[in-house]
Amino acid sequence: MATYAVGDVQGCLEPLQRVLESARFDPAVDRLWLVGDLVNRGPDSLGTLRFVRALGPAAVAVLGNHDLHLLAVALTERAPRRKDTLEPILVAPDRDELLDWLRRCPLAHYDRDLDAVMVHAGIPFQFSLTDALACAREVEAVLAGPEPRAFLDHMYGNEPAAWDPELTGIDRLRVIVNIFTRMRFIDHGGNLDFGTKEGVAEAPGGYFPWFERLHPDFAQRRILFGHWAALEGKGTPQNCLALDTGCCWGRCLTLLRLEDGERFSTDCG
Repeated sequence: MATYAVGDVQGCLEPLQRVLESARFDPAVDRLWLVGDLVNRGPDSLGTLRFVRALGPAAVAVLGNHDLHLLAVALTERAPRRKDTLEPILVAPDRDELLDWLRRCPLAHYDRDLDAVMVHAGIPFQFSLTDALACAREVEAVLAGPEPRAFLDHMYGNEPAAWDPELTGIDRLRVIVNIFTRMRFIDHGGNLDFGTKEGVAEAPGGYFPWFERLHPDFAQRRILFGHWAALEGKGTPQNCLALDTGCCWGRCLTLLRLEDGERFSTDCG
């Protein structure tokens, strides 16, 4: 049995299947972790959702910002963006089953045996492992609950810009979502920068990549994340494993075997 983690698929189903084949992934015995953003931008978001859902317990996918955007477009009055490629999901005969499965995916996943945690964007220095999992569960409970629309209607926004344990209601849920699905740069006050998508060298003044300052809980513990294609899977601490290598932008899709660190890659051009 092996555990594999793959970067942002974003609807690139054929490269996903190809890289899994190159690693000899067997869903009967192996496990696949997906770091979020299963959908959008790529050519087959519908097929990707169907494929991952069909893997059943062999797959664990955390939610990314594009996955949450799909839920907001599908379940509220929010209009799609011009570059979205979500329409095939929205009109699919099995859309309700797929959306129901997606909104029950976690924001954070931790495996005690592997001592590894997976999120889409990152974990801020204010969060211990217990904090991170507890905050993720707050949002997960709302999304999987009977009325996720009330939250999805108010999910978008850049404020509050920093975590505060005294936050309540929509503000608290929004900042948790932004931390786990949108964070790249952060300052020493815990404020997030949402405007910069470039690499580490382009950090805004006073800000730094989130992985340069970690809670002591994560000094050695592995963190697997995606979201930041500009990193190209490089330039992070040894225990912070960047897996988004820009498949939907024509670069490559990266698969990591957690047990020995071997990486597999396939071109997406």
